[in-house]
Amino acid sequence: MRFRHDDGSVVHLAYCTNVHPAEDVDGLVAQLSRFAAPVRAALDTAVLGVGLWLPAPAAAALAADAAAIRRLGAELERLGLEVVTMNGFPYRGFHEPVVKHAVYQPDWTDPARAAYTLDLARVLAALLPDDAAGGTISTLPLAWRRPWDEERAKMAVGALAAVAEGLAALAGETGRPVRLGLEPEPGCVLERVAQAAAVLGGVAPEWIGVCLDACHLAVAFEDPGEALTALSDAGVAVVKAQVSNALAATEPRPRGRADRLRPFVEPRFLHQTREKTRSAVVGVDDLDEALAGRLPAVGEWRVHFHMPVHHAEGTTQTELTRCLDALVGGSRAVTHHLEVETYTWSVLPDPPKDDAGLVAGLVKELAWTRDRLLAFGLEQLS
Repeated sequence: MRFRHDDGSVVHLAYCTNVHPAEDVDGLVAQLSRFAAPVRAALDTAVLGVGLWLPAPAAAALAADAAAIRRLGAELERLGLEVVTMNGFPYRGFHEPVVKHAVYQPDWTDPARAAYTLDLARVLAALLPDDAAGGTISTLPLAWRRPWDEERAKMAVGALAAVAEGLAALAGETGRPVRLGLEPEPGCVLERVAQAAAVLGGVAPEWIGVCLDACHLAVAFEDPGEALTALSDAGVAVVKAQVSNALAATEPRPRGRADRLRPFVEPRFLHQTREKTRSAVVGVDDLDEALAGRLPAVGEWRVHFHMPVHHAEGTTQTELTRCLDALVGGSRAVTHHLEVETYTWSVLPDPPKDDAGLVAGLVKELAWTRDRLLAFGLEQLS
């Protein structure tokens, strides 16, 4: 969906296809036909934005085959879908039985990460609508925090600089600019926005910025306005933002807290958990560790478990609304690419029972987000 901001710019809203377990292009098209097209019809919009996730082998194959990209573009057009952004965080196997820390591999010290990112950029440049100002890709915040040292940091920053050169060359070749956004995440080298600002301030700011994930921001107990000020002061752009909602718990008694959260412990994804005490934000790397007593349990817990964004009870939806307001509710749009990213539908305690259930859930998420944008004064265009 597209919206007109008061500043005259166009804001794109999409949902991220990493919710679908497709490992090749044929599988992706089948999932889009099965889910995205019905979502578009239910929302009664002529064109629906999708944030494509392509695993590395599929991205490499497409990037080397212009005819295959054209076929994918034709399928997207047939289904009434458009692509201005891609999710380049998971490399492959995102719906394996156990993902956990594997989602951070390869990291930005491995040349495979840069190659994958440039493959995505080439595909995206070819898929962009003719009237789109440019494309964006989100990626991991350098690496998981361990192991990490000065030498690895130099390698990662060097890889980003090389990717920036590649993006500039691609824009010169195609006339279609594609920018990269690193996504701060709890437990990673760049966990907080200020850390990302410090690293990225001198790394090709016209091509590389930040992808602001509202769930991650909330889990880290970061204030959206302060985060945006830190980025602005460092000259780092918000390339894209992910509309996402964290699990939260404020029950005063540990047993009540544990009873509510225990159903969210599951083996596939990592669920970093943070607690805000009087003096600091403390945390553990997964929810089961928190429930085992490794947090004080005297303050609010926030859990990196992407909840459907229209769910208000027991979530950080209030913080998500504040984040959206900070991004697009002011006199100018801070970013123009918004991507609803709830990849956890299949591991919810009460997951959708069938295709219709998932379609209905995605429709509710996008409708909730659309209504927030309209309330901020944006005008829906499609």
